Amino acid sequence: MASDIQQIETIRSQTLAQLAELRAAPKPTYAIDGQSVSWTAYVESLQRTVDWCDAKLADGQPYEIRTQGTT
Repeated sequence: MASDIQQIETIRSQTLAQLAELRAAPKPTYAIDGQSVSWTAYVESLQRTVDWCDAKLADGQPYEIRTQGTT
């Protein structure tokens, strides 16, 4: 089973692929029979997913906190 980090990396990779496809061939926003499809909102949602993945991946990286003590 994949680790959490691997799953987040997979989600990020797949989302970036979807974004690339939508940006290569953008589609218009439209409404049919009372239902609307907003491709702009969908692209924004995908970008938020990538941002979330980036934040989670950054949280999983080792980090160093520097402090200085005085006496």
